[in-house]
Amino acid sequence: MDTLPVFWFIAIAALWAGYLLLEGFDLGVGMRMLFASRTENDRRVMLNTIGPVWDGNEVWLITAGAAMFAAFPYWYAALFSSLYVPLTIALVGLIARAVGIEYRGKVASRRWAAFWTAMIGLGSTIAAFCVGAALALTSTGLPVDSNGDRVGGPFVWLTAPALLGGVAVIGYALAHSATFLALKADGPVRERCAQFAARWAPLCLLPAALWALLVQTQSGGTLLSWSLVVVAVAAALFGWVQARRRNEGLAFIGYAGFGVSGVAAIFAGMFPRVLPSTIAPAYDLTIANAASSSYTLGVMTVIVCLSLPVIVAYQAWSYWIFRKRVTPGMIPDAHIVLPAILRDR
Repeated sequence: MDTLPVFWFIAIAALWAGYLLLEGFDLGVGMRMLFASRTENDRRVMLNTIGPVWDGNEVWLITAGAAMFAAFPYWYAALFSSLYVPLTIALVGLIARAVGIEYRGKVASRRWAAFWTAMIGLGSTIAAFCVGAALALTSTGLPVDSNGDRVGGPFVWLTAPALLGGVAVIGYALAHSATFLALKADGPVRERCAQFAARWAPLCLLPAALWALLVQTQSGGTLLSWSLVVVAVAAALFGWVQARRRNEGLAFIGYAGFGVSGVAAIFAGMFPRVLPSTIAPAYDLTIANAASSSYTLGVMTVIVCLSLPVIVAYQAWSYWIFRKRVTPGMIPDAHIVLPAILRDR
């Protein structure tokens, strides 16, 4: 088997794991603004914990999609054309969330803030669900024929595995964000999120564990994929124990380890398939029949080896710069941003 398609399959799995690891707590913080904040100050504390990094974290989603397009164009074409509806809904959710984050603080008005808080929360929930559904379907299968075309109507994707994947990413985002806010915030937000991580986070992680087990049972699994499932479960238990002990940094590492190991287990269970067909196994897309040419993959490998270390180093630097906790006392008074024509009068 050619090594370049295998390398790029692993690279795409790593990019999706990076997206769920970093954007996972972003989306979870957005959801939590709907129900886990009791005052305006709490909501602003939560929003400021992700303020410097949320847009950089979304780059991982773009990079994962671009890598699929360039390295496995048949995979990209079959998956994305089959999922026009959920991916369009996910895009609307991401836009609503991004606009909400940028616009929420522009006017000192309760009604204005409440509206954009709802956009942030709903946009985060919608995006998490649709991304989870798409990843679940590429790991469990879609009704695609020998040409990679979808068979069925626009909602043929709405299946039990899709619902499980959507709920799994929402649950993981809620658990992951609880440990993140316990680590990055202070005051009431920190206390409530620490309690959530210790009490309810394991239940939130259960759908993701079921998703990983579903992939193993459907594909038969391998020693590597089952080992990664065990590692994911052990990481979740470690995070839960540390959350109960209020070791916030270790709890974050544990739940983060669950996410990375879980994604690795799912992709390892899929291998060498990239998109199973629920019509017939002969129509499965694999790394062999869905990959670009060796020349294309070789050029991409050189580019990524030169650029990726720079990107990772810059993002790590930004996290280091903004590593301190956000406390309620850091939040300034709300203000009104007037148009320039009014300020000049």
